[in-house]
Amino acid sequence: MLLTVDVGNSQTVLATFDGDRLVGCWRVTTAPRATSDELRLLWRGLLRDTVVTGVCACSTVPALLPALRSLLDSLDVPVVLIGPGVRTGVPLHVDNPREVGADRVVTALAAHELYGRGPDGTGRPVVVVDFGTSTNVDAVGPDGQFLGGALAPGVEVSLEALATRAAQLRSVELTVPPHAIGKNTVAALQSGLVLGFAGLVDGLVARIAGELVASFGSAPVVVATGGLAPLVADSCGSIAEREPDLTVHGLRLAFERQQGTHRSPPSPRPGSP
Repeated sequence: MLLTVDVGNSQTVLATFDGDRLVGCWRVTTAPRATSDELRLLWRGLLRDTVVTGVCACSTVPALLPALRSLLDSLDVPVVLIGPGVRTGVPLHVDNPREVGADRVVTALAAHELYGRGPDGTGRPVVVVDFGTSTNVDAVGPDGQFLGGALAPGVEVSLEALATRAAQLRSVELTVPPHAIGKNTVAALQSGLVLGFAGLVDGLVARIAGELVASFGSAPVVVATGGLAPLVADSCGSIAEREPDLTVHGLRLAFERQQGTHRSPPSPRPGSP
């Protein structure tokens, strides 16, 4: 069983795969100061009796990298830690490839493999909207090349900033409001955050899609992923597909490429250490 670990700023996603089949998936709060022993206990508690035959991980939290590396180095199974110098097969068509987060690279890999082919089998561009601590809108070319994208604050980050900086505003439950016109402070905040971010995403996607059409002659398919996708994606008119586990699928594909066991991509899924 392959274990994939995506360490994000707010949450860590662990998933197990039997071949290309997702078997289990867990989301836990990221603890930037966790030790390798604490990580080991957490993983063991989630995996229980699962026999792990390989691990592929990525992290966007520099403070946690030493502990993560220490744990991975102690394992007696093949391990891949995605980072600069690790070949994923994704060409990075950006000014400074070392600036691109490992999570964005493997997410682009999965987006191309799962959605980057049209009905006739030819390559097509993909736009990935990743709803997390930040809201990433990334462009993937028809040959799987990462083209760059746009980075905006995440919904929860924006809510925290408002509650901290505005004396008369407070934290509220993030949910889709029934109307855009809020009749009270809570409803107005929910409208501005959820529907406002949906408008931000639709606007960015429209601009990015226009540039992709101009460059490649075909419109992209737009895929939503990330922990906050269920909150915002349904309010976005531009999103056609949803795959909440796109990044861990990318880690699986990257591991297979490193091990030389690349398999044919699976069809898109419906919406021990």
